[in-house]
Amino acid sequence: MLEVTGLFVEYPLADKTYRAVDDVSFTVEAGEFFTLLGPSGCGKTTTLRSVAGLETPTGGSIRIDGKPVFTAGDGVLVPTQKRDVSMVFQSYAIWPHMTVFENVVFPLDAMGVRRSAARTKVEEALRLVGLLDYVDRPATQLSGGQQQRVAVARAVVKQAKVLLLDEPLSNLDAKLREQMRLELRQLQRHVGTTAIYVTHDQEEALALSDRIAVMSAGKIVEIGSPLDLYLRPRHPFTARFIGQANLLACTVIGQAGAGVRVRTAAGDMVAGVHADLADTATHVLVRPECIQFVDGAAPPGNVFEGTIHSAVFSGKTVEYEIGTAQGGRLTVQAPPIVLRAQGDHALMHVAPERCVLLSEANSARI
Repeated sequence: MLEVTGLFVEYPLADKTYRAVDDVSFTVEAGEFFTLLGPSGCGKTTTLRSVAGLETPTGGSIRIDGKPVFTAGDGVLVPTQKRDVSMVFQSYAIWPHMTVFENVVFPLDAMGVRRSAARTKVEEALRLVGLLDYVDRPATQLSGGQQQRVAVARAVVKQAKVLLLDEPLSNLDAKLREQMRLELRQLQRHVGTTAIYVTHDQEEALALSDRIAVMSAGKIVEIGSPLDLYLRPRHPFTARFIGQANLLACTVIGQAGAGVRVRTAAGDMVAGVHADLADTATHVLVRPECIQFVDGAAPPGNVFEGTIHSAVFSGKTVEYEIGTAQGGRLTVQAPPIVLRAQGDHALMHVAPERCVLLSEANSARI
């Protein structure tokens, strides 16, 4: 449904050119929920706005449903209103002088849809977002969450092939954001539209997406499913940016069956994931929840001894900072079933299949 190839976006500065998007390429299948994830300034919103036609790239091409809407080499530049896209902005962009109906019907009026047919479409869109009873309410009488729903309904009512969402939940409080996250995913599945979503919130990206493109400094670092990017990333930036991580610099010291033995500051261990990266491996990833305390005989595999430096209770888990016997540090997250105290000796185990080799040289998988 969407194909972005070799996209560049540059802005002139006083004495140089700033490259906001640097050779970005990805494809999105019909009906897929695809997320651009990264820190502020990484180029994700600029990429989205380029797809929408709100930014003019300096290189590359963009195709929607097989049709070019931008091609630098051929001078193709389809204006925003002629691209089959809808967009939900971070600020919602709700007109305060209009009612809910007037806000949602606006794109249909622009398309020349008759009001009788438009009314039916608007009511269906509002029913999908749970606001049908608010159809004639002034926009000024809506809460933030309701305004967000109106913005989504206005985007959905057009029935565009691609729905673009630029951090639409960032202005909501934590509880409402979690609720709207679920509703948005259910709505996208029900409507069946292709969604391109921009966020810096890792948890939001993991919960919503079919696939995620992790971006940094204008480039795509890695593309994959939420499960793969969390449990089996290939690049240190991905491991560091998504979730909590024990990210240990490592040196490969040999093979160990199907895995690779590495030396780290926390001790030697066998990494069982991405053994193909052994020649260029720079780090090994171990998620804090994958490390288990051992109270009896140590099982075979990666075993570490250490001393608990701190223990922080957060409800569902206790987070421990542990200094290993070799002088390194590990973060361990465990349920508060057995509480351990600062200064306690700790014996820990992590399975090789939970130790992931990472490489700075790894390129994005498109």
